[in-house]
Amino acid sequence: MSIESTSPAGTVLVTYSDRTATVAMNRPEAMNSLNPKMLHDFINALKEVSENDEVDVVILKGNGKAFSAGGDIKMMLSPGKENAFDELMDGISELVTTLYFMPKLTISAIHGAAAGLGLSIALATDHLIADSESKVAMNFIGIGLIPDGGGHFFLERRLGEVGAKELIWEGKVLTALEAKEKGLIHEVADGTLEHAVEKKVQSWLQSPVQAMIKTKKILSEKNRPLLIKMLEIEKAAQMKMRQTADHQEGIKAFVEKRKPNFIGK
Repeated sequence: MSIESTSPAGTVLVTYSDRTATVAMNRPEAMNSLNPKMLHDFINALKEVSENDEVDVVILKGNGKAFSAGGDIKMMLSPGKENAFDELMDGISELVTTLYFMPKLTISAIHGAAAGLGLSIALATDHLIADSESKVAMNFIGIGLIPDGGGHFFLERRLGEVGAKELIWEGKVLTALEAKEKGLIHEVADGTLEHAVEKKVQSWLQSPVQAMIKTKKILSEKNRPLLIKMLEIEKAAQMKMRQTADHQEGIKAFVEKRKPNFIGK
């Protein structure tokens, strides 16, 4: 029998069952795009499951039609104050590091879209399984921004420097199969996503999980300085990108549903 706990506003739902916690992003009306409130609730939910000794496996998913469309575009429409932006980026860094260094085995169950920050978050988990109809994209370039949430760190480790630059600069939307072929995700579900995730969870639960987690800890601790440095660099660079004419044009074009006219400024 599962037990569910929720954040006050219900933006993130946590369900426990059989040594497993499922953390569900729950802003389906916004394709689970992250606003400050959801970011706060998400961090608290991850810390809750991270500190639960009864949990060995954590599943990350999105309710509704998508895993996560990334950062909430409404946050970018208003010229936010520097302090607010600092807090937002620090929250993103805390979310990603909490997830990446979590002493549990983690799975991202991707359906619909996993884009921008949503993809960075998914890449912070140990194993990515995607529905065959899902799409993934590191599409910050479309609004004149750079990947954040450790996107540069995760993409470079999976695709190499050349492959990471190509994916970031093109901002191409990939099918699940294309993402699998590039090494961006681990599995494309053969059948339902739920069945594929359950199969992986059961395989892990029948394994010496503590030994697996110890290997994860050794490798992630080795990478800690680099990830933290990358997040700091991304934060500084994103502040500069938010002040460019191309970013303002990208946002305006997005809202007006037209192709942006970038000028390189």
